[in-house]
Amino acid sequence: MACHPSQRLSPHVSDQEVTRRTSDTAGTERHDARPHAAPDPHGLLVLSHLLFACAEQSEILRLAMRHVSALGPYHAEAGYLATGEGLSRITGRDTEAPTVDDARMKELGEADGCVRLPGRSWDWAFGLRGADGLLGYIVVSSHAGPDEQGHFLLSTLVGLTSAALSLAATRPAHHEDAGELSRLRTERDTALRQLDTMRSELHLQNTVHETLARVAARGGGEDAITQALYELTGLSASIEDRFGNLRSWAGPDRPDPYPVRSSIHQEEMLRQVAREAGPVKVKDRLIALARPRGDLLGVLALEDPEATANEHTMFALDHAQRSLVQELIHMRELTEVELRLRRQLIDDLLEGADETSAYARAEAVGHDLRRSHYVVVVHWPGNAADDSFTRAVEQATSTTATRPLITRRGDRVVLLTEARPNDDSVHAALSHELGTPDGAIGVSTRCDSPGGVPRCYREALRALEVRQNSRQRNGTTFFDNLGLYRILGPGNDLRELEGFVREWLGQLIDYDAGHDTELVETLTRYFDCGGNYDDAAAALTIHRSTLRYRLQRIREISDRNMADVDTRLSLQVATRLWKIILGGQR
Repeated sequence: MACHPSQRLSPHVSDQEVTRRTSDTAGTERHDARPHAAPDPHGLLVLSHLLFACAEQSEILRLAMRHVSALGPYHAEAGYLATGEGLSRITGRDTEAPTVDDARMKELGEADGCVRLPGRSWDWAFGLRGADGLLGYIVVSSHAGPDEQGHFLLSTLVGLTSAALSLAATRPAHHEDAGELSRLRTERDTALRQLDTMRSELHLQNTVHETLARVAARGGGEDAITQALYELTGLSASIEDRFGNLRSWAGPDRPDPYPVRSSIHQEEMLRQVAREAGPVKVKDRLIALARPRGDLLGVLALEDPEATANEHTMFALDHAQRSLVQELIHMRELTEVELRLRRQLIDDLLEGADETSAYARAEAVGHDLRRSHYVVVVHWPGNAADDSFTRAVEQATSTTATRPLITRRGDRVVLLTEARPNDDSVHAALSHELGTPDGAIGVSTRCDSPGGVPRCYREALRALEVRQNSRQRNGTTFFDNLGLYRILGPGNDLRELEGFVREWLGQLIDYDAGHDTELVETLTRYFDCGGNYDDAAAALTIHRSTLRYRLQRIREISDRNMADVDTRLSLQVATRLWKIILGGQR
């Protein structure tokens, strides 16, 4: 036998290990085989010693064919050696029936090319060449063409095999040329060094991928990303928002306090980094932007005062930046969904929502509706109720209590908050934020259940209206401090009040006078009892069914839609005026 598998290949590889590594790769790859393990560039180091230890060209070719499947999802279909009469097929001991058309191989004319194997997505005849020309071919197939790494590994295998064949061809004729042998050895050493470099780079890249994959699998988070980047590079890592505010830091020497950069300096730095395709060195920092589709979400930085960053550092920073982009996109989507749900909830509460559903929806967005709340309405003339105005109101009303529910109604912002504003503190904070004191705030009385929110909303609107129609239009007004202004507008005299009562209750007053009924009194008691049928019937000392009948007659005679919020409010104010101010006169 011309090949000597028992020869020692390296101080760290035993005879049995060489035989196992080589035989394990033999004939194991088929197009219906189980998925491959990751390519092992180190296996080429072992194979190269074995190839150069063989004296027979056919055995060299068989060894190379058996190793093809160890480089990835590839299969060696056939091997050929060049002879004086053409190409001679070399078949492995345990290969399937040949599928390569020998006539097609001749058509290649010593060039590399596709051989069009049936049932194969990709196939290629790799030429084995030496100083004197073509030495043979290895035909390889796969389900898909090789990537850059696969092409490199296959090309390296072809180069090692060609070198071994060239060396074996010179032995029988005893025409070893020292210069050629030196060149071949140099090529081999170069290939081995490339393999070793590639192995090192693959190891570092796999470490980065695996570390960041673990971060994602455990739920991610900005702190986890900066910690992983610090561990990978040994450099302190930080995440800032687009304004330069620190969000996360990992590593030593964290500045305290964190430096505040001017907006002009920050914008110039962002423009400088955005002009480049990858991380950019800015003074003592390496900076990468989390900017999906041009929308800047954050800044990832490495502190590098000693300029020790290398290609591995840049690779780790680039991949950490991609992880940060995914994290920030996910956080933004969650925030937008939560904001939409919170706005929908308060909109429904203002209109009158089912309490059971309201409690469940509030719990889903992290808000406890079972606590007491206040409705606050804010209006700042000249400031449209857009997102910036809404954020300013939310910031000015933020306390240690739960975050308020907030929405927009026309040019006003409406909040449902646990914290009752302290006198004019909210107005002062908003005046400072918006740069003008020309605004008013209305605050309701305490609301103890979701069902009371529509009432409290009306109270806040009334308080706002009174403030805006008073001499001092700017400031905060609390509904429970209105006194008679709860039912009276400023400046109204008795004649105006009588006209208002006649407008809303005139038909009922006339009907009572003509038919000796008590419809106005019934409506007044009904409103005084908060629309509760049982309480109103008891107060009037009538049966519940009698009360229902009277309310139906009131709707018919007055032709008013009592389900309409504004109509109901006007009727209630009119009954209070009729009862308290006009003394119940008909």
